[in-house]
Amino acid sequence: MTASAEKGQIRKLRGIAVSPGIIIGKARLIDRSRVRIFYHYLINEEQTSHEVRRFKEATEAAKRQIVDLKARMPDHIKDHSFILDSHLMIMDDSMLYDSTVDFILKEKINAEWALKKSIQRIKQLFDEIQDEYIRDRYLDVENVAERILRHLVGKEEENLAEITERAIIVAHDLSPVDTGAMNVGKIKGFITDAGGKTSHTAIIAKSLKIPAVVGLESATSLIQDGGIIIVDGNRGEVILDPDDETIIDYQERQLQHERFESNILRSSHLPAETLDGYRVAIEANIEFPEEVVLARDYGAEGIGLYRTEFHYLRGQEIPGEEELFDAYREVAEIMAPSPVTIRTLDLGGDKFSSISKFQDLRLKKETNPALGLRAIRFCLKEQEIFKTQLRAILRASAFGNMRLMFPMISGLQEIREAQAILEEVRDGLEKDGIPYDPGMRIGIMIEVPSAVAMADILAKYVDFFSIGTNDLIQYALAIDRINEEVAYMYQPFHPAIIRMIKQVVDIAKGTGISVALCGEMAADPMCAYLLLGMGVDELSMNSRGIPLIKKLVRSISLEETRADVGDVALFETAREIREFVMERMGPFLESPEYRNSQDLLADATG
Repeated sequence: MTASAEKGQIRKLRGIAVSPGIIIGKARLIDRSRVRIFYHYLINEEQTSHEVRRFKEATEAAKRQIVDLKARMPDHIKDHSFILDSHLMIMDDSMLYDSTVDFILKEKINAEWALKKSIQRIKQLFDEIQDEYIRDRYLDVENVAERILRHLVGKEEENLAEITERAIIVAHDLSPVDTGAMNVGKIKGFITDAGGKTSHTAIIAKSLKIPAVVGLESATSLIQDGGIIIVDGNRGEVILDPDDETIIDYQERQLQHERFESNILRSSHLPAETLDGYRVAIEANIEFPEEVVLARDYGAEGIGLYRTEFHYLRGQEIPGEEELFDAYREVAEIMAPSPVTIRTLDLGGDKFSSISKFQDLRLKKETNPALGLRAIRFCLKEQEIFKTQLRAILRASAFGNMRLMFPMISGLQEIREAQAILEEVRDGLEKDGIPYDPGMRIGIMIEVPSAVAMADILAKYVDFFSIGTNDLIQYALAIDRINEEVAYMYQPFHPAIIRMIKQVVDIAKGTGISVALCGEMAADPMCAYLLLGMGVDELSMNSRGIPLIKKLVRSISLEETRADVGDVALFETAREIREFVMERMGPFLESPEYRNSQDLLADATG
């Protein structure tokens, strides 16, 4: 993701922005390159026990390092200590540990070689998964393996906690262990060749509130140790050897960003209430429990979408009830008494067919997975998996304000079947004497056109709607937004989309049920302006987008936005609607809060 400059121009690298902010300083190159194994050799039967012992001792030494760091983690990031727990779990996972021992015993090879073969096998599995978040979980496995390898070959790594001069860390990659050990008084930011937006390292960087850019590919080969660099964690850019004019420019940007963060976060915990007294709930979308703390810090009034797919795509076994229950309960307890809307499993057979632990399901490869066996369709087919998750959710509902949501509902029959299974699970819990919330609200996601067309019927059978605009736009406009040839046609302001959303909201209001929206439109101020005017009760988004949308809500009048929605209904093109909204929102779009947020907004809605 790098981009070289032409001769005479500023040298700039482009990567992935994972933690906002701008920092200028000296680069400190850290050797986190992959351990190279020069000796791949065969061993005899007598030597296998020695190699197995070497591997076990290296694993135990790596565990001790992580346990020690966990005990010394600063208070402000202790909420993320379970990320280190996940690294300890990976070390015991059979895909890594047992597999390596098996390679040593069966193929008679040295421990380093056996560990590398285990990692290659795991990588092949993850390479078949397209989801960015799940793919980034492989980075944790790779980091754990590298730590064990260093102990096997006796290669010490520099301890980031011992760095005494102010610097910007430059490394091939950093593990969550590295990030958690950083002395934020000295380390001003970091950049890496590898990494992704949803990695655990990125999560900790946000908690530390230091600028970070990852996925730069060649930073370590292009940046000299001690050289001056600028890290723009808003845009995902790194400036090499900047001249005085560039430094001054970025210093001003840095001040603007700091003012923006200070001003908008200061008011992020205020309620989202319009000038004429209308209150709307602004909530967060999360994918895993550690995001709850960040959501709360940014002023989330609940979790509007808790995606539950992660547990099914990690480890070697299909997750059991206790594992799921522990994760769900943690989120419910942290957010209580605020609501947590948990979505049941929303993966397709295409994801499961490529994962060994699901091979017994005999799922077929699909030519068009987006229209195939996915989400509620998969759950209704594989009912034992569905029942296990429902049982865990119901049990967790006793520990907080939990709401249950079924994804990709296309008609009434799916609701009836899902609710019948839910009732069966409830009966089982009652027979077992296990507590749950009998009043837990049940809702559905509106994300396919047929659900919009049948919203008046579906509303009679549920407690709430949640509009998933990301999929709704794609299905309604027949657009694959990751296809570069047609991505430009992905238009939230398309009149058809505006009409569909308005129709769903009007039906929900008329039936007396609440309606939320959890797609990317929620974090776009111009879209949110119209959504408020339509009467949406809740907007849920990436945590970073919450403060700005709250600021928007407190600056407008609901009566005026309602009138504007009526005018928008007369327009015939997406361009006309966008231009009208821009004109009506002129004062807000010209405000310092909005202008300074634009570098952040792309990440907040990404």
